[in-house]
Amino acid sequence: MLFQKNIMPALLVGMGLAIFQQLCGINVVFNYAPKIFESIGAPQDDQLLQTVFIGGVNLLFTILAMLLVDRLGRKPLMLIGAVGLSLVYIVVVVMLGKGSGMVSWFLLTAIGLYAMTLAPVTWVLISEIFPNKVRGAATSVAVICLWLAYFILVFTFPILFEKLKDNTFYIYSGICLIGFFFVWFFVKETKGKTLEELEGVMMGH
Repeated sequence: MLFQKNIMPALLVGMGLAIFQQLCGINVVFNYAPKIFESIGAPQDDQLLQTVFIGGVNLLFTILAMLLVDRLGRKPLMLIGAVGLSLVYIVVVVMLGKGSGMVSWFLLTAIGLYAMTLAPVTWVLISEIFPNKVRGAATSVAVICLWLAYFILVFTFPILFEKLKDNTFYIYSGICLIGFFFVWFFVKETKGKTLEELEGVMMGH
């Protein structure tokens, strides 16, 4: 049923959202924060402290997302997150290149943006965009894509960072820009619609 003509568009959107949520690059900050800060000569204590700050910012902005997702809508938050991360990553490259301790503030900004937009809203959209009769199977496919993308991200980052250093974040900036246009053209707003109404929207009725 997943490969039926009227269901495939929603499935592809769900898979795209799941892959984008991971390949946007933010999980390299979660997983490799000490390595990133070590590259600018930050003491080990500072590296550990920044990891604590990252967790705190992630929690705070996830709570904020809960307050905004039904006010601003899903699509606007996704667009804000995509373009915001794209710009912040460029600043991160500049700060890392200068060896500036200010990079920590921009990495925290990236975490906040992600926690308020792409992180929770992707899960909301994946739970809403699929027709009832295939929701379980389609959601499973999207989640598999999400974790495969996560694996690719965390596996490739050390290799890329070894070769490209701070310029690695230009790649994630480009991915975020692509994600922005993907959301703009292919993702439909689901705010305020029942699951039955959403099924009609996603299937073109």
